[in-house]
Amino acid sequence: MADGEQIVIDLGDEPLDRLHEECGIFGVYAPDEDVANLTYFGLYALQHRGQESAGIAVGDGRGVRVHKDMGLVAQVFDQETLSNLRGRIAVGHTRYSTTGSARLPNAQPMLFEHGQLGPVALGHNGNLVNTGELRADLSERGVEFETTTDSEVIGALLARTPGDTLEIVLRRALPRLEGAYCLLFGTRDSLVAARDPLGIRPLCIGRLGPVDAPGGDGYIVASETCALDVVGATFVREVEPGEIVSVAADGIGSARIPRLVPRRAMCSFEFIYFARPDSVMMGRALYEARVNMGRELAREAPVEGDIVIALPDSGTPHAVGFAEASGIPFAEGMIKSRYITRTFIEPSQRLREAGIRLKFNPMRHVLQGKRVVVVDDSIVRGTTSRRIVDELRRAGAAEVHMRVASPPIVWPCFMGIDIASRRELIAANHTETEIAALIDADSLRYLSIEGLKRAVKQQSGEGFCFACFDGDYPLQVPLQLEMDKLALES
Repeated sequence: MADGEQIVIDLGDEPLDRLHEECGIFGVYAPDEDVANLTYFGLYALQHRGQESAGIAVGDGRGVRVHKDMGLVAQVFDQETLSNLRGRIAVGHTRYSTTGSARLPNAQPMLFEHGQLGPVALGHNGNLVNTGELRADLSERGVEFETTTDSEVIGALLARTPGDTLEIVLRRALPRLEGAYCLLFGTRDSLVAARDPLGIRPLCIGRLGPVDAPGGDGYIVASETCALDVVGATFVREVEPGEIVSVAADGIGSARIPRLVPRRAMCSFEFIYFARPDSVMMGRALYEARVNMGRELAREAPVEGDIVIALPDSGTPHAVGFAEASGIPFAEGMIKSRYITRTFIEPSQRLREAGIRLKFNPMRHVLQGKRVVVVDDSIVRGTTSRRIVDELRRAGAAEVHMRVASPPIVWPCFMGIDIASRRELIAANHTETEIAALIDADSLRYLSIEGLKRAVKQQSGEGFCFACFDGDYPLQVPLQLEMDKLALES
């Protein structure tokens, strides 16, 4: 690194010691509403899905305009910017990069031109596994790419697919895509959404105004139901895996992507960690599912302790369930600062070590002399877990027992989670006893896959993806992509 060069780090979380997935999307069709402001609040509710960039595109019947920039939603937009985004349709996006680096050209929504349809704004959540193949094919056809994202590849493919409606274009082009994708499109006069046939990432539909009123006040399409709640929309249903939903002046329509897949494969980490606990997916409240994970964990991995604490905030519902099932009192043992975000700082070992104290401050008077059971949602590399245990011991904890409300993560993800290789995963290379020693915990236990299935109340015929736990991928991963992941180890 050159002298004086600054890097961006997330205080308290070293890279890959917290799982991330790609982004959140939010779309509105509402001719009589301020669609940009609605989208702003919707993206605010989805900020947890991506903090690197944000953008909103609006269609007003004549054209499509886009405003996007690097940063959080509140940093990218102000009232003046939003007042200049007038229209009847909006597509919003907040991004965390998995394919493509964190820079402005990769921010979304992306705008592409279709010869028959005109300008189209695209927002994408997910990750393709055949990006290289598609990119090479398009390059041979003369396409010059400006970014490194699979989202631009999708836009370029659609721009070169004929059709006099976007639905026809999507039915012709989307069968070529392999992997995870939830897509939102804004044209001059319609909002269109599509979800991959595996159903890996979530997408739902909401209604503005009375649900039973003809026409109503408009429709919302969003990654999670919590975004519908924020803007006062009523949940209608989820977008089905393999479905294309179109909203325009003549109402809402549905079509299918003509492609068969062997199974459905909803990402289990949406239930464990990614989505907000106040969201609902597959008819289940995620808060209750996470409490169930804690209950199952307490049954599978009992321990003698004086208090149960969470690694806030994501581990709190799991810890509540563990405390309830174990009979050990739940206590707030750590206070999380909610004002620590990514910032430009000069990297140094002292600052990296201070990061965990800035983000999580132990409550000494609660922990002193106690046998503490710490419940977290997951462990990736173990570096943050070690620092948490160190801080709890420094605060006076007599014993520290770690309980993890998900199975061990032992395989990389190719569908949009930033797990690059097995070498980075502590559970892929060590037993529970060895991990406990490495993080200096008195004991450590994980929830089993069967316990997770019971917690989410998986029903016969329902499909979840557990590939990061068991290596059973829902689709074949190209050899080159596996090699690219392995190359990151060297």
